Formats: sequence, C-alpha cells, structure tokens
Amino acid sequence: MKSIIAVLAGAVTLATSFAAVSSEEVNIYSYRQPFLIDPVVKKFTDNTGIKVNVVFAKKGLAERLAREGKYTKADIVLTTDISRLMELEDKGLIQAVDSKIINANIPVHLRDDENEWFALTTRVRNIFASKERISDTNISYEDLADAAFKGKICTRSGKHAYNVALVSSMIAHHGYEGAKTWLSGVKDNLARKPQGNDRAQIKAVKEGQCDIALGNSYYFGKMVSDPKQKVAADAVNIVFPNQNNRGAHINVSGMALTKYSHNKEAAIKLMEYLTGENAQTIYAEVNMEYPVNKAVKPSELVASWGDFSADVLPMSDIAKNRKLALKLLDEVKFDL
Repeated sequence: MKSIIAVLAGAVTLATSFAAVSSEEVNIYSYRQPFLIDPVVKKFTDNTGIKVNVVFAKKGLAERLAREGKYTKADIVLTTDISRLMELEDKGLIQAVDSKIINANIPVHLRDDENEWFALTTRVRNIFASKERISDTNISYEDLADAAFKGKICTRSGKHAYNVALVSSMIAHHGYEGAKTWLSGVKDNLARKPQGNDRAQIKAVKEGQCDIALGNSYYFGKMVSDPKQKVAADAVNIVFPNQNNRGAHINVSGMALTKYSHNKEAAIKLMEYLTGENAQTIYAEVNMEYPVNKAVKPSELVASWGDFSADVLPMSDIAKNRKLALKLLDEVKFDL
C-alpha cells in the first residue's frame, strides 16, 4: 500500500510541476544540470516576473516530446551538445524563432540555418599533453594519426557525442575518405581501448598510460578547481589544436523552442535573455564554458588558458555529418 501511495504521490508531483499554463509562465525540458540552470532562470524570474518550471533529465527528452505531441507542456528544450539539437530538428519537435535580439547575440555559425536552434555556450575539444613526455604542444587533430604517437593516445568512446562531432568536422574538412584514413590512424595510435569519460583520459596521462588525451575544455577547468583531481590536471598542458590553420574544433550547448509551445511569447523572452550578457556571464562563471555572446568574457580561470582561434565551420554542417560520422566509426571499428 505504501509503495502505491508513493507512486501516486510521484505522479501528482509530476502532473502539478507544470500545473498552471499561462502567458506568464515558461516550461523547460533540460539536459543541462540544475546547478547551472537554476541561477539563470531565477534571475530571469526576478527581472520579469515570469515563472519558469524546469524538468531535468539525462536522456530521453526527445522521445518524451514526441510521445506527448501537441499535449506537451514544454516550451523550451536545453541541450548539452549539437547532436541532441539535431535530434530535435530531425524529429520535427521544434520550430523557428525570428528574434533580432537572439540573432544579434549569437554568431551566424552557431545557430541553425532556419533559426530552429541556437547555441548558448561553446567548449573546445582540446588535446591534453603530458608535461613530462610531450615537449612540442603545437599539435593538430591531424597529427593524432601520425606514427609518432603510436600507442600514446587515450580517448573515451568514439561514439560519444563529443567525439562524433569531432569526426563530423573532420568529414567536413577532409571528405569521407580523408576522414576515414585519419580515424584509422588515430585508432592505430590508441594506448588502450576507448573507455571512461573525459576526466579519466587526463588521469590516464598522469598515470603514464598514455601521453595524449582528448577532452572538453570545461572538464579540465573542473579538475583544476577540484583539490582531489588537480594533481592529474597539473600533469598536462591544455592544447588548442590547429592554431596554424582553421582553429580548434568546438561543440555547443543550445536551446530550441518546442513545436507545440503554449507560451511562445514568454518562452522567446527567456530565450532572448539566455543569450544576453547577464545569463551568459553566469554560464561562463559557473560551468567554465565560453560564452557565445562576444560582449561577455570567459571566467578568469578559462581566460588564463590564453586566447585561441576557433574553427568557424557552421555547426549545422557538423550536425549534417553526424550519421556519416557514426557510419565511419563503425567501419574502422574504433571502439573495438
């Protein structure tokens, strides 16, 4: 009986979390964690009086939106990478937003061609090199396939969204066959089977399992800020690849307006706010990501890593190559 009551109570809680739908309320489905979103939406509510309700999930939000259809209460979806933005677009779950404010705040290569999704932050797919064993840090992504790095590279699964996006960008720059040759070379240079998360790769360099690792910039920032992980972070140099040519590959977190938003006007106000200086500063300070709004500076820690050139390949081009990237990863059996 107690378990039944608990289930019913949970259902009531979920049902009432989006209870009152009005023009002065916005409902969000978010892959982004509460510690990052909560301070931003609180500021928005304080400034506008518009209530914001948030449902957090690690996965399955696209499926949930599709299942709910026109009965969904969600107005905005916040995602952690370009792949999930494209999933929403491919499934027809979002709609275009025509906002001069958003378009002024977000560079054209960081938004959808049809304005169906927009980046909110960027992060670099960095190379992390052992301070003890790698003296030349002028490294490109292409260099990772060089025989000089035989048995020296660590990375997480090739099919993780962060690596899929990197492979997608390589297809855009080198064509499918060129990217295949490169990826085969990287696989041949792996020190171990792809495993773990980004932080685990940096720890593996510290432990001597490899000399080179791939990882996102903000994970490095979190490790530097954590006394328990700082020792591992201090063992590597953070490298911004391809500074002699196109620049470092970046991925994005982003947002989109749901197809069946019932609070469109208020939702767009929130979307505009998320691209503004106030919200962008919170993103930069809390999660050590790079703001998309050029008027906002990175956090002091992130800025200490130095300036770099970023690849300005449109994110839409990277997203379009996602299926080809997954096919390529299977062809070279990268994770096996």
